[in-house]
Amino acid sequence: MLKVLAKSIREYKKTSIMTPILVTMEVVLECIIPFIIAELVNQIKAGCSLSVIVKYGLVLTLMAMLSLLFGTWAGLTCATASCGFAKNLRKDMFYAVQDYSFDNIDKFSSASLVTRLTTDITNVQMAYMMIIRIAIRAPLMMIFAFTMAFVMGGKMAWIFLVVVPILGGGLGWVIAKTMPLFRRVFKKYDALNSSIQENIKGMRVVKSFVREDYENKKFDAATEDVCSDFTRAERILAINNPLMQFCLYVVMIFVLSFGSYTIITSRGLDLDVGQFSALLTYSFMILSSLMMLSMIFVMITMAYESGKRIVEVLSEKSTLSNPKNPLYEVKDGSVEFDNVSFKYAASAKRMALSDINLKIKSGETIGIIGGTGSSKSTLIQLISRLYDATEGSVRVGGHDVREYDIETLRNQVAVVLQKNLLFSGTIKENLRWGNKNATDEEIIEACKLAQADEFISTFPKGYDTYIEQGGSNVSGGQKQRLCIARALLKKPKILILDDSTSAVDTKTDAYLRKAMKEYIPDTTKIIIAQRISSVEEADRIIVMENGTINAVGTHSQLLKNNEIYREIYTSQNKAGDAE
Repeated sequence: MLKVLAKSIREYKKTSIMTPILVTMEVVLECIIPFIIAELVNQIKAGCSLSVIVKYGLVLTLMAMLSLLFGTWAGLTCATASCGFAKNLRKDMFYAVQDYSFDNIDKFSSASLVTRLTTDITNVQMAYMMIIRIAIRAPLMMIFAFTMAFVMGGKMAWIFLVVVPILGGGLGWVIAKTMPLFRRVFKKYDALNSSIQENIKGMRVVKSFVREDYENKKFDAATEDVCSDFTRAERILAINNPLMQFCLYVVMIFVLSFGSYTIITSRGLDLDVGQFSALLTYSFMILSSLMMLSMIFVMITMAYESGKRIVEVLSEKSTLSNPKNPLYEVKDGSVEFDNVSFKYAASAKRMALSDINLKIKSGETIGIIGGTGSSKSTLIQLISRLYDATEGSVRVGGHDVREYDIETLRNQVAVVLQKNLLFSGTIKENLRWGNKNATDEEIIEACKLAQADEFISTFPKGYDTYIEQGGSNVSGGQKQRLCIARALLKKPKILILDDSTSAVDTKTDAYLRKAMKEYIPDTTKIIIAQRISSVEEADRIIVMENGTINAVGTHSQLLKNNEIYREIYTSQNKAGDAE
C-alpha cells in the first residue's frame, strides 16, 4: 500500500525530505536549550558575573531564534509536501478512473469513488503531514530528551522506561478496537453519499410523489448509523488523553518528590537545582512527545483504511487494453458479429446476448427494435468496445475490435446514449466534445441538421448559453438534439443512436433522419428505437428478443412475416388493425 501511495509524491520529494531534516535541527536545538539553562542556573548559584549571564543569554536567544526558524521552515515545507501529495493522489485516482472500462466502474459505485477522492484522500493527507513532521519530531525529541535526562538526572530517568510500556500497551489496545470500526464506517459513508446522490438526482420524482418525509427519515437513519460508529470509535480514542495525563502526573510526582529529596539529602552534590530544573523540562518533553505519538497513531489508524480504499482504485487494472501492435486506422464502417455471446460478469449464470450473427455493410442504415430488456443497448456497446464479447468476435472495418487502438476505434464510433448527458459549460463547449477544433460554422451546421439551431436561436446568448450541470436548464428533447449535434460533429464512420430521439416529436424525428441520410451518407447508422416510425425507412431492421436476434428484414418484410414486429406496429399504429 505504501509503495503505491508513494508514487504520488513525485515532484514533492525534495520538500518531503527537507521537512524531517529541518525538524531534526529544531528538535536538537530545543533539547540543548534546557541543558544551557541548567548550566546558567549553576553559574548564577556559584556567583558568576553579569558578563557570563549576558553571554549565556545571547546563546539562548540565538538558539531559540534558530529553533523558531527551523520550525517555521519545516511547517512551510510540510504544508507544501502534504498538499502537493494530496493533489497528485487525486489526479492519479481521477486518471485511473478515466481509464476504467464499464466493467471496472461497475465494481465501484459512483458515491464510493467520490468518497475516496475526497474524504479518504484528506485522511491520508493529514496522516502524511504528521508522518513527515510530527512522526519525526516526536521520536527524535523523546530520544534526545531521554538521553539528556539520563545525563542530567541519572537513575531518576528510569521512570520513563516504566511508563512507556504502559502507554504502548494502551495505544495498541485502542488501535485494535478502533480499526474495525473505521473500516465499517467508511463503507457506511459510501452508502450515505449514494443516498444523497440518488436523492438529488431524483429530486423531481421525490417532490412529485411527495416523499420528502420518507427521504428525510431514510437519510436520518443513515446519518445516525454513521454517527453511532464514529461515536464508539471516538470514545475508545478518548482513552488516550486520560492515560497520557496519568503517566504525566506519575512522572511529575516521582521527579518532584525524589528529586527534591535527593537535593536536600545530598546538599546538591548528587543533584543540584540546575540539573533538577532541566530534568523537569526533559520530563515534559518526553511526555509531550508520547502524547504527539498517540495523536499520530489515531490519525494513522483512520488513514490506514482510507489508504487501502485509495490503493484499491489505483491498483484496479482496466479489463480493456490495447494490443501490442494496435491498428490506428478504421477502414470503413462495416460491422460484423460472429457467434457473439456476452454476459456482464464472469459469475453471471445467464448470457445477456447469445449467438449473435450479423453483417452490416458500410453506409447502411440499420434499425434495432425490441421489448424492454431485449439487450438492444448491450449489442451496440460491443461495437465501440465499451465491453468485450465473452464469446465470438465483433469486427469493425474488417478487423476484430480488440485489434484496434481503443482511442482510434472510439473516435470512429459516435454513440448518442439512451441517457443523454451534457456537462456544465456553454453550448459551444459541449458541442466541441465531438470535435474540439470545430468552427462556429460547423457547429451551426451540425445543430441545423440535428434540429437544434431553432431553439438555440431563441436563447438570449445563443450558442454561448450556459448549460447547468447535467443539462438541467434544457428540456429532454433539446438535450437529445444537442447530443446528436455533438455526435455529428465527430463525423464518424459509425453513428449509433440509442433511443436518442424518444423525447422529440415524430415530425422532428423525421427531419433528423432525413438530415443524417443526406449529410453523412457513407456513415453506417444504427438506430435503436421504441417507435416503428423511427426505423421503418432503414435498409434493414433487427428485431431483438431476450438477447437474441429474432428476425432481420425490411419494414414491409417484417410486417408481413414477423409476429413481434407486427404486434409492436399494431400497438403504435391504429391503422395497423385495418391493414
